[in-house]
Amino acid sequence: MALKIRLRQQGRTNRPFYRVVVADARSPRDGKYVESLGWYNPFESEDEKNLFLNQERVQHWLDLGAEISQNVEALLHRQLPAVMKLQTEKAVAKRAKALAKRKGRKEAKA
Repeated sequence: MALKIRLRQQGRTNRPFYRVVVADARSPRDGKYVESLGWYNPFESEDEKNLFLNQERVQHWLDLGAEISQNVEALLHRQLPAVMKLQTEKAVAKRAKALAKRKGRKEAKA
């Protein structure tokens, strides 16, 4: 089961309100979800009141391998830059490891 951290639309017509949730990638946008991680209200003017994310739970699901949607990634950059920095460092380390492995294979052949 592939998990994604994404937005789940709520609210009423012309006044959307979103929950940040962990859901199966195959489930519909407003369908079942595994866990709610926070909320986002784009119509709230004050920055403190328009976004809330539970950092511990977000980090937990990212460590388990959940993917992040583009919209949630932008919100995480804004609210939890430390979490996104850690994710970026992991991705860079993974690419460096793969590159070293390819170089090792190339040198072994030569």
